[in-house]
Amino acid sequence: MKAKVHFFLKLRETVKGKLSLGARILQVGGLEKIFKQLFSFSEGEKLLKACQCYLSTSAGPIAGLLFISSEKVAFCSERSIKVPCANGEYLRVHYKVVVPLEKIKGVNQSENMKKPSQKYMEIVTVDGFDIWFMGFLNYHKAFKCLQQTISQRLDDVDTF
Repeated sequence: MKAKVHFFLKLRETVKGKLSLGARILQVGGLEKIFKQLFSFSEGEKLLKACQCYLSTSAGPIAGLLFISSEKVAFCSERSIKVPCANGEYLRVHYKVVVPLEKIKGVNQSENMKKPSQKYMEIVTVDGFDIWFMGFLNYHKAFKCLQQTISQRLDDVDTF
């Protein structure tokens, strides 16, 4: 019985978070405006796709938005996290990851062998980091967009 209650409380929090995120997107004026508020962007840069997903971290998955632009891949958590300060207090910040497209070596896909519906996306950087995303509402569209954006960037570099 305890497990069921915990599951429903967790589900309630997830739904509440998604509704709150949707409300924030509407308040700000859309995903492109949120992207521009959260991350620096260059003139001519275009937001190509934004999708809800989870970033895999050593502390567990973090829910947020993945942005794919003509210049970078960026992630920002839905909720702020507590970070300890030098003075012993805590500061609340959003967890962000930004990878310029020229630093991306490739993107790979993977799935849970026991549950093939659980798909994962790995971004591999030229300096050997791998960043994992999961829990996409539409995994195939996100993967395809990222793959096309990276290959387009590689084609542009090869023509110089």
